[in-house]
Amino acid sequence: MSKLTTSKDVLLYIPNLIGYTRVIASLLTFALMIFSPDQWSLAIASYIYSFAADLFDGMAARKFNQCSSFGGMLDMVTDRCSTLGLLFILYGEYGNTDREYFAFYRITFLLLAVLDISSHWCQMYSTASLQIHHKSSEGNANRFFLVRWYYQCYPFFGYCCVSAEVTYITMYILNHLEEGDPLLTIGSNILKLVIPGCVTKQIVNVFQLTTSCNAVAEYDAKNANKKS
Repeated sequence: MSKLTTSKDVLLYIPNLIGYTRVIASLLTFALMIFSPDQWSLAIASYIYSFAADLFDGMAARKFNQCSSFGGMLDMVTDRCSTLGLLFILYGEYGNTDREYFAFYRITFLLLAVLDISSHWCQMYSTASLQIHHKSSEGNANRFFLVRWYYQCYPFFGYCCVSAEVTYITMYILNHLEEGDPLLTIGSNILKLVIPGCVTKQIVNVFQLTTSCNAVAEYDAKNANKKS
């Protein structure tokens, strides 16, 4: 008789251990950004590790056959909280009263945070309630075509996610460079390349939010019709 898997075993799965390092890296990132802003390069390196390690925990889950609902939840929470934390930092740095268009920056970063959290939470809820993975073809069968592409076409998914994160990271770096620094030109050129992908990601988020809400409403309607 094979040994039964316990909750402790799941918590100690290799991909989940990698996930914990991502959480630590994100916390380190924000601690450095807030308390030691002069260490911005180290903060960015820590953030990039947290973002990139998401790829490796997925690879480990498949390699060691250690996929788990807890791992999926850990990934989702880490991704969303990391992005939210960076947007919070950018809100503070670009939304101060000494900067031109500060109100625009405040509103933009606030709306980006709200959209990111709400769209992904609704997506997760709408599929989890049916015990379907939020990235699966089955879970997104009746969603808007951009949402289906986002979760089924890995290059498109990667383009949108990487573009959004690189946009936020680059904006943070640019805010810490001195005027005349040659990296300013490089950073500006990078933004020109990734902002279209970042905008596409927000469009996907809008449709992810609306279609997932509609999916939950359809589920409620079916249950109501069964009762009647």
